[in-house]
Amino acid sequence: MKKAGLLTNYGLYTDFYELTMAQAYYYNGMHEKKAVFDYFFRSMPCGNGYVVFAGLSDLLHALESFIYSEEELDYLERLGFKPAFLSYLQNFKFRGEIIAPREGEIIFNNEPVVTVRGSIIETQLIESLLLNFLNFQSLIATRASRIESVLQPHQSFMDFGLRRAQGWASLHASRAAVIGGAIGTSNTEAARRYHLQAIGTMAHSWIQAFDDELQAFRAYVQVYPDKATLLVDTYDTLKSGVPNAIQVAKELEREGYKLHAIRIDSGDMAFLSRQARRMLDEAGLKYVKIIASNSLDEFLIRSLNLQKAQLDGFGVGTKLAVSKGCPALDGVYKLAWFDGQPRLKISEDIAKISLPGNKELYRIYDDKNMFYRDAIILEGEKIDEVDIIYHPDYAFKNTAIKNLKYEKLRHPVMRNGKILNIEEDVHRISEFRKKRLKRVPEETKRFENPHIYKVGISKKLFDLRQTLIQKFLSK
Repeated sequence: MKKAGLLTNYGLYTDFYELTMAQAYYYNGMHEKKAVFDYFFRSMPCGNGYVVFAGLSDLLHALESFIYSEEELDYLERLGFKPAFLSYLQNFKFRGEIIAPREGEIIFNNEPVVTVRGSIIETQLIESLLLNFLNFQSLIATRASRIESVLQPHQSFMDFGLRRAQGWASLHASRAAVIGGAIGTSNTEAARRYHLQAIGTMAHSWIQAFDDELQAFRAYVQVYPDKATLLVDTYDTLKSGVPNAIQVAKELEREGYKLHAIRIDSGDMAFLSRQARRMLDEAGLKYVKIIASNSLDEFLIRSLNLQKAQLDGFGVGTKLAVSKGCPALDGVYKLAWFDGQPRLKISEDIAKISLPGNKELYRIYDDKNMFYRDAIILEGEKIDEVDIIYHPDYAFKNTAIKNLKYEKLRHPVMRNGKILNIEEDVHRISEFRKKRLKRVPEETKRFENPHIYKVGISKKLFDLRQTLIQKFLSK
């Protein structure tokens, strides 16, 4: 397994305040006390009704390298950190426990997706790394799954986002895109690291480098006679590009090969693809596919299909790799238990008051075996003894779950700082995502005003939260 990123050590991959708090914990004699943090997000990205959980494997491998080299300790010393604390960090390694769903699982807001248990220092120091990896990959995987959802059965899409992604985040973007449904990526390094299909054809500069378009096409297929995709919009798509591609395709046929596809990167995609399809079919080239690229997203692809565009595939770049229009998932990481006591965060905004204590997460199914509710209960409770789950803020909003099927959604994925048995193959993770999405109600998957999937808590958890709120307010 390759490293999750470009770093050898991840100890400094954190916000500075995590380190200042860690030192303060150390000098207050609190550093060995046990803590529990929950990762969750409060609102759905892109107005979506669900999120695809992604980034777990990369996170766990990074945590195995969450250590400090002599060079890094020297740097911290120059920043003013004290000798005893630096000596502590010299032997530091994450040795905690992480509980999480399977990567590719469908998750929802306001539920504890990942729980981290360990000493207060180790659970605190990894906060920013965890948020960075999980928020971004879950966002991109979710966006990719939206693109997949508007495709017709014969269509596919590819990640073309490297050139406009934010630096090295492009590696994680490509991985997450394939988890969300892309068949491959133009990012060669991401393809190598994650064993993805590397996909690419030619740029307009290839055509421009020759005296004429036909010469450029012929030169290209001489090198790639059995898998060429020709870019047909450099000069004039219908008057030049497609006719020249047809001529080259016929020449390939005489040599026993078949042109794979043509690509259109500009203009009226619906009109041009219909005309190109007609021209190819009339030439007896029904097998030649038509690929589209250029500022595509799920909305434009859906529109093209509604216009009966004749397209077989899509290269999706900027709007996927940076999740244009909704560039962040608002995942947070909150202390839920410390030194033997449940803890919660109080806020004037009632929706931001966290859920205290050690918890378990269950998925409840309806009589058609579709996702129905997610239930959060306290550790030690038995889900089959929980009859009703409640809205965290309003007790009058509740749902009966007695006698319904359920499954435990999370399991340990790291213990004592060592990775347990997890799925790392990106394509199998994507297949798992597909199976899970089939069990999400259609109204939850729609783009416009999706149905809000309900997440509820047990009465014991509801009462614990209210008790702690009153205890804090009475001080």
